[in-house]
Amino acid sequence: MKLVKHLLENKGNQIWSIEPDRSVLDAIKMMAEKGIGALLVMEGHHLTGIVSERDYARKVILQGRSSDKTEVREIMTDKVFSTGPDNSVEECMTVMTRKRIRHLPVVEGNSVIGVLSIGDLVKAKIEEQEHQIEQLQNYITT
Repeated sequence: MKLVKHLLENKGNQIWSIEPDRSVLDAIKMMAEKGIGALLVMEGHHLTGIVSERDYARKVILQGRSSDKTEVREIMTDKVFSTGPDNSVEECMTVMTRKRIRHLPVVEGNSVIGVLSIGDLVKAKIEEQEHQIEQLQNYITT
């Protein structure tokens, strides 16, 4: 069973974040530049929310708001679900499915040490299944 810390060892601990008083336009530009779908919203080292392309589409575009005049704090999700480094991939997938979220910050103590996407978890699950299939094939042929 793979743990979150194993995924972060392979993926890395890169965290992309933005301050809550920055414009939504700044956030969208950063997401496009980094090729990501969400940013953590941080005040110093404190996680205060998460803002995603979905938040942008629903809370700015559909409401006719201005991207450069709307602050991130106005559209961010402030109830952030997180996981710890010793949780399993399965536990994370359960949380993400039940809460209908696509990004999960990894928190250890009071510090954010990484972020997992649903794609990271699906990739890990596929790799695990491929490994199990390979082991079964080796067992059958020997």
